[in-house]
Amino acid sequence: MNLICAALLLIAFFFALAGVTRAGVWLVERRNPPVGQFADIDGARIHYVHVSASAGADLPPVVFIHGASANLKDQMLPLRPLLEGRAELLFLDRPGFGWSGRGNNETLAAQANTIAALMDRLGIQRAIVVGHSFGGAVTTAFAREHPERTVGLVLLAPVSHPWPGGATAWYYKLTAVPVVGWLFSETVAYSAGMLQIGNATACVFSPNHVPKGYIGRTSIPLVLRPPAFRANARDVAQLYDYVCAASPGYREIKAPTVVISGDRDKVVYATVHSVGLERDIPGAELVWVANLGHKPDWIAADLVVGAIGRVAGVAVDLEAMASIVEGRIAGDAQGAGRFPELKAPDAELAPG
Repeated sequence: MNLICAALLLIAFFFALAGVTRAGVWLVERRNPPVGQFADIDGARIHYVHVSASAGADLPPVVFIHGASANLKDQMLPLRPLLEGRAELLFLDRPGFGWSGRGNNETLAAQANTIAALMDRLGIQRAIVVGHSFGGAVTTAFAREHPERTVGLVLLAPVSHPWPGGATAWYYKLTAVPVVGWLFSETVAYSAGMLQIGNATACVFSPNHVPKGYIGRTSIPLVLRPPAFRANARDVAQLYDYVCAASPGYREIKAPTVVISGDRDKVVYATVHSVGLERDIPGAELVWVANLGHKPDWIAADLVVGAIGRVAGVAVDLEAMASIVEGRIAGDAQGAGRFPELKAPDAELAPG
């Protein structure tokens, strides 16, 4: 009898969590409506923001690929104001994220092909591609799948190479498991995620300060909706195998490339990924920024714009720009003691 009661209580508990998730999803979607347009690309409804260039544009088109747990706002909010008018800009929710449907985009190559198809739809023949974190891996896939369409690459705190042990956060592995992962994402993930989202975001930015209102402004809670959470988990679960297979081919990339990384990144091993890209992509330039964490797009947006200009052929002194950023953030110590330097071989632990 006690076992039956315990089982009934457990079932009731999970039903309650599922109800909380449904209510939370409704609220998250109400607070974070789509901000762009939609295009049906090979069975996936892709959400994007397309910004036309002005008559005096001095840069080629730029396409932005966001990282794990994020959406198009994560790059659009800090970078659009600095680039609007100078270039045609395309920000998109990767398949399964934000307001984009997943469709048949379970591999990084498929996501790269979907981005190329969206460019076709919008009349963008060639572009500089800017990828952050997990988006860096998709960016390298784009460069290899579509070299003729790649003007240049700007990789921000990217993931690109096999890291020691190949481990990722446990909840990604669990969510990627059939049935069990579905149950977890439909019941526990939203509530647990909302409890941890502030701490996780602080870790991503550490030692730099989280911009005021960042979580709400960038609609990060959208990733806690069950389908998005599962898409995120499947992406991260396949990441190690992808970089093992893809990284030997980086030497084939001929596009001008700039990599920007911070020496205090607590999310990925910059000494594995960024150093590896500088080594493996012919002519790639690595720009280190002292006391920078995992978010160059927000903390060093001016440097990112400089890197876009550099791969477009503009004379830019990136080291001088990096020094300016370093002076601006030299005193940042957010999370000191609370977020130790990365010691475990984890990748893509949190938003971004």
